[in-house]
Amino acid sequence: MNKQVKSILLIVGVVLLIYGIYTLIMPEASLDLGIVKVEEQNNTNAYITIVLGIIALAVSLVGGKK
Repeated sequence: MNKQVKSILLIVGVVLLIYGIYTLIMPEASLDLGIVKVEEQNNTNAYITIVLGIIALAVSLVGGKK
């Protein structure tokens, strides 16, 4: 595999992992009414992003080795 492609996949994988973990941790919407604080979170896209990041990292690290 071309060295440039491996570098791009490595960078994309790291960015996807960081973004996926960020969206997993941070709430999407919150409402604070004084006594009650409500946070709503949908993690489906975060899990997909993390898996894609792991796949990109694995391909960049393993791809092309003989």
